[in-house]
Amino acid sequence: MRLLKDFSGSALVAGFVTVLVGYTSSVVVVFQAARASGAGPAEVASWMWALGIGSALTCIGLSLRYRQPVVTAWSTPGAALLATSAAGLTMPEATGVFIMTAVLTLLVGITGWFERLLARISSALAAAMLAGILLRFSIKGFLALESQFVLVLSMFAIYLAGRRWWPRYAVPGVLALGMGMAGAQGLLHFEGVTFALTTPVLTVPEFSLGNLIGLAVPLFIVNMASQYVPGIVTIRASGYPAPVSQLVTWTALTTLVLAPFGGFAIVLAAITAALCMGPDAHASPARRYVAAVAAGGFYLVMGLYGGTVGSLLAAFPEELVLALAGLALLNTIGSGLATAMTDARQREAALVTFILTASGISLFGIGSAFWGITAGVITLLVLDAGRRQEAK
Repeated sequence: MRLLKDFSGSALVAGFVTVLVGYTSSVVVVFQAARASGAGPAEVASWMWALGIGSALTCIGLSLRYRQPVVTAWSTPGAALLATSAAGLTMPEATGVFIMTAVLTLLVGITGWFERLLARISSALAAAMLAGILLRFSIKGFLALESQFVLVLSMFAIYLAGRRWWPRYAVPGVLALGMGMAGAQGLLHFEGVTFALTTPVLTVPEFSLGNLIGLAVPLFIVNMASQYVPGIVTIRASGYPAPVSQLVTWTALTTLVLAPFGGFAIVLAAITAALCMGPDAHASPARRYVAAVAAGGFYLVMGLYGGTVGSLLAAFPEELVLALAGLALLNTIGSGLATAMTDARQREAALVTFILTASGISLFGIGSAFWGITAGVITLLVLDAGRRQEAK
């Protein structure tokens, strides 16, 4: 079997780090969204079950189908929107919103409209946006020195040693050392972790035109701009010919099936996806899909034990997770910047994309990745028009 032949320890670690970073960085937002949507403790656990199962099925299925590292996740910007806008909804009404959003996404995938739009984005701007997205994560990793100096400095030292003598195992080494040092300092608290399988809760949806216009359409726009755009760009900037319409269609269908159980939006990942697409996952790009499959396996476990996710994640100190992610992404940031700056004609537009994306600005509920790529495209069009005018 090809999967077993392509398997590697570095891919397994990359998959684990991907899921660890994804959960620890945004699971609290999902809890807030669930409570705002009228969910009780059983429904919150069901949400985590649906999101974990949905991410697992799409990560594993799509990565094996296309032999590319396709990493999916829930929509963190979408969860933030629900946390602030879903107050007052009942669970049936919120479920109706999830289903309507999934139908809108499915239509975009089937028609191919989204793929035609993304085809117009140059590789330089795509690479600049990817580097800008990841830069903020690496900065947070080094900022963790302020609160856990010895832990983070030691992780950086082992990273440098790994890159010098065993590049393929640098990130696994950082993870092992980080956990060892955190345990020695009493920063790991697994004693509070309890394991119990989650029972999914089915909610019968209720639909209304007001909820379609007021929440489903905004949620759809946020998901497309803040998750699918950077998600596809991340895959393509890493050298993979992402089948855009198919990925959008399959994730939308998965959301449609799991929405009654709390799966509000299964989408393409961006930041965490990059962890599975660099040389730290595997030296050979053709074998990095295994990292995404491994991530799907960890998603599956987290989904099945959705009710215990909170206690498990609380066992890891935040600084360990931030430093681990920040160091793991350095290589990908460097590659993105190199690609973005290669073409002198596009360099200024790429810089605009990179800086605006890295700023973290959020306008109208849409994150900086969308605004960065939009500003970059506009800059490129304006400057190209000026050059053509001068040439006449």
